[in-house]
Amino acid sequence: MGYGKQVYSKALTELESRRRDAMQKADAQVSYFFTLCPRAEEIRQKQASNGAKVAKAVLSGQSAKAALEKLKNENLALQAEFDKLAREHGFTNHQLNPQYSCTKCDDKGFIDGKMCSCLKNLQKAIAYERLNVNLPLENCSFSAFSLQYYQGESRQHMQRIFDYCTRYAAQFHENAPSLFFKGRTGLGKTHLALAIANEVIAKGYGVIYSAVQNFAVSLEKERFERGNDWETSDTNSQLLSCDLLIIDDLGTEFSSSYVNAALYNLINTRLIARKPTIISTNLSMKDLEDRYSERFASRIAGQYGRFEFVGNDIRLQKKEQRK
Repeated sequence: MGYGKQVYSKALTELESRRRDAMQKADAQVSYFFTLCPRAEEIRQKQASNGAKVAKAVLSGQSAKAALEKLKNENLALQAEFDKLAREHGFTNHQLNPQYSCTKCDDKGFIDGKMCSCLKNLQKAIAYERLNVNLPLENCSFSAFSLQYYQGESRQHMQRIFDYCTRYAAQFHENAPSLFFKGRTGLGKTHLALAIANEVIAKGYGVIYSAVQNFAVSLEKERFERGNDWETSDTNSQLLSCDLLIIDDLGTEFSSSYVNAALYNLINTRLIARKPTIISTNLSMKDLEDRYSERFASRIAGQYGRFEFVGNDIRLQKKEQRK
């Protein structure tokens, strides 16, 4: 999956920084070792000299077998002496050699010309971080969700929704069902969606959350700048591939045929791939059909778990309490 040049460049820069830091820490330890044991530095210089001799023998075209064998044995003896001196001075191989964050590629990002998984994962993490930069997870947890703002039957109804959401988060997996949260503003739809995100992220899954308007703007911007359609845009690729996608305030975005088609493609493709999506909106099923299309509404009606949020605006209740 493509993440764009900026994400790729940032990921490479991060890996280069990790590699440089690991090498600098090891070099500092080696330099300190050399101050304590000059003989160790002599050994390293001799090994480097032997390396040059090996290259010269190979390039000379002469029969170098005997010379190479001699140099090999000499280097083995030198390395054994070096290791012995290191132990005597309290140093380990771990301290004197770079400790890379990725042992497969040594933080280079590639193995035999192929991208290492560490570079792929780092791009994914950077892309998710950018899309979730304003994610207010610290304010939205299950423990912070209070049922005291719901009265009578509304409280019982919301208790069932709350219980379902906590189970959903606890049992989340890559093929979990998609959810549709419908209700007026201020009834807790976003809070519970983000509470689920909190738990799912803690399990190590990749989550993308945003108001639908932000997604729409990103898609339109990429189409304008690069002439892409939604299938090849970086934003759409990330929205399609993440483990859990949360689309907040569906219906508040600036409507256009391009955005509507992109949203349908997004929802339909994730359903086919069995990737869970959570949508919150104040639109009814009839509103969805009128605004988007009959097939759009049909996908939601037939394949999403639907939850009706009821009660009175919690924000207004809290505002009244502060007076």
